[in-house]
Amino acid sequence: MLLTRLPDKMTLAAAVLFFLLTLVSNSRADRDFDVRHRLSTVTRYSAVKDIVDYSFQPTDIPVGCTPIHLNLVARHGTRSPTKKRMRELEKLASHIKELLKDAKEKNLSPQKVPAWLLKWESPWKGKLRGGELDTKGEEELYQLGIRVRERFPDLFNEEYHPDVYPIKTTQVPRASASAVAFGMGLFSGNGSLGLARHRAFAVTSESRASDITLRFFDCCQTYKDFRKSHEPAVDKLKEPIIAEITCALAKRYEFNFTRQDISSLWFLCKQETTLLDITDQACSLFSPTEVALLEWTDDLEVFMLKGYGKSLNYRMGVPLLKDVIQSMDQALKAKEDNQAPGSYEKARLRFAHAETVVPFSCLLGLFLEGSDFQRIQKEEPLDFPPKPPKNRSWRGSIVAPFAGNNMLVLYSCPANSSSKYFVRALHNEHPIAMPVSYAFIS
Repeated sequence: MLLTRLPDKMTLAAAVLFFLLTLVSNSRADRDFDVRHRLSTVTRYSAVKDIVDYSFQPTDIPVGCTPIHLNLVARHGTRSPTKKRMRELEKLASHIKELLKDAKEKNLSPQKVPAWLLKWESPWKGKLRGGELDTKGEEELYQLGIRVRERFPDLFNEEYHPDVYPIKTTQVPRASASAVAFGMGLFSGNGSLGLARHRAFAVTSESRASDITLRFFDCCQTYKDFRKSHEPAVDKLKEPIIAEITCALAKRYEFNFTRQDISSLWFLCKQETTLLDITDQACSLFSPTEVALLEWTDDLEVFMLKGYGKSLNYRMGVPLLKDVIQSMDQALKAKEDNQAPGSYEKARLRFAHAETVVPFSCLLGLFLEGSDFQRIQKEEPLDFPPKPPKNRSWRGSIVAPFAGNNMLVLYSCPANSSSKYFVRALHNEHPIAMPVSYAFIS
C-alpha cells in the first residue's frame, strides 16, 4: 500500500499563511490599480505627469548657471473622439441593444447584466464633428504655460515679441488651440485684455502638405506606405489578447460579445475615463489584468508604428531635431556676442501630435534599456515591450499622454565652471535619463 505523507503542522501552517498573504497581496494590488494611469496615449496629463523614474537621480544644476533658452515640443491636450470613432460607438450602442434583447429572450439573470448597459447610449450620439480640443485639454495647456513661466522666470522676463518667443503649431485645430491655451497661461498678467490682463500673441504654422518639422509623418510617403503595410501585422499580434478577453467577458456576462465589441468597449472605457471622469461603466467590465493587457496592445502599436519598432519612424523626425539644435546654436551665438536683451530668441514653443512627440522622444534616446542605445545607433528595431505582468519602460501613458511634452533647456554657467554650457532634458516637466543625461558644451 502506498502511503502519502501528510505535512507536519508547521509546514501546513506556513502553506496556509503563504496562501493568505498571496490573497491579501493580490487584493491590495487590485485596490491600488488605477485605470486612469493605464490608457496608453489616451491618458490625461494630470493622471501621469508626476509619475517619474525614481531610479534616475539628476545632478543638481551647478551654482550660478542660468537658463538662456528653452525648446518645447508638446502634444495637444485632451480631445474629443473623432467623427469616425463616434460612429463606431453608435454601432456599439446598436449591437448592445441586440445583446440585451437576446439576453431577455434567454431569461438571463438580471444580475449578469451590468445595470448601466440597460439604457446606455453613446454620449456623442448625433454629434456631427469631433476631434476638437476639450475643455480639459485647454486647462492642461493653460496650466502648463503657467508652470513653465514660474519655473523659468529668467527666460520669460522679456517684453513679448514673436521673434523672442515664437509659437509654432500644426494646422490641425486641436494643436493650434493647444498653443493658444498654453500662450494664455504663459503670458497671463502681462497684457491689458480683461480682468486676467491677457495679451495677444502670434501662433504660426506651415501648410499640412509641407510641414516637415511638426507633421513629418504626413509628408513622408515612405512612412505612409510602411504604416499601411504593417498595420495588419500589428493587428495580428493584438488578436490573441482581444480573442482571450472576448471569451472571458462572454463567459462572465453571458453575452455573445464579438472581438469588435471588445475593441469598442475598450475605446469607450478610455473616452469615458478621460473626458467624462467615468470609471465604473465600460472600464468596470474588465479586470485589472485585462486592462493591463489591453493597454499593452495599445503600447505595442505605438511602439511598432510610431516608436522604436522601426528606425524610419523616428528618422523622419530629424528636421525637427535639426530645428531644435539650430535654435540652441543661435542662443549660444547671441550669448557669446553679448547681444542686447530682447534682440534674440529665448524660447521656441511647438505644439503638435503624438506622431510628433513619440518620434522626437526616440531621437532623444528616451525610455531605452540595457543595450538598446547601441542597437538604435545601428538602426536595428528593438524588442517589443514585454507583456504584462513584466515591467516595461515603454508606456504610451508616459511617453505621449495628452499634453505630453519634451523640453530641452540650455544653461549658461560661470567662467570658473567645468563647462560653459549644458543642456537638461525634461520629459513631462521632470528630468529624464538620456544616453548622455547632460550635454556639456565647453
